[in-house]
Amino acid sequence: MSLAAFSQVLRQACRPNQSLAALSWLRYYGTEDSRISKMVQNNKVVVFMKGVPAEPRCGFSNAVVQIMRMHGVEYDAHDVLSDEKLRQGIKDFSNWPTIPQVFINGEFVGGCDILLQMHQSGDLIEELNKAGIKSALLDTAQKGGEGDAGKTESK
Repeated sequence: MSLAAFSQVLRQACRPNQSLAALSWLRYYGTEDSRISKMVQNNKVVVFMKGVPAEPRCGFSNAVVQIMRMHGVEYDAHDVLSDEKLRQGIKDFSNWPTIPQVFINGEFVGGCDILLQMHQSGDLIEELNKAGIKSALLDTAQKGGEGDAGKTESK
């Protein structure tokens, strides 16, 4: 929730005969923020997406699932299409307008475009490493490098 919206609700809550509706609205957002905060702290990597990893319901969510799969990352996934409060609540919580949203170590990383850019640049491997997660791509690269060791080029 933006500061301006929060201020407006507080002003309205202070008006006579308006306080109950405004306070229940504040309670809803406070509760939703608390619920989402617990969700993002529950695992090292958390994804809010459309659909579930086995059946993403949009191309951007599918791209995030594929990137996580390539890196061998275990993560909590939350389907925002099955919960309208969560769908809007996560946008307010992160102050980011689009889904999917990725959190690593409780911190908002970004959406599909940012995750893809981090994957392509190698920054995602570093970010996962900071969270204590070793990317499966490192294992693949090491195995590929070991297989070439000792080989000589024949002519």
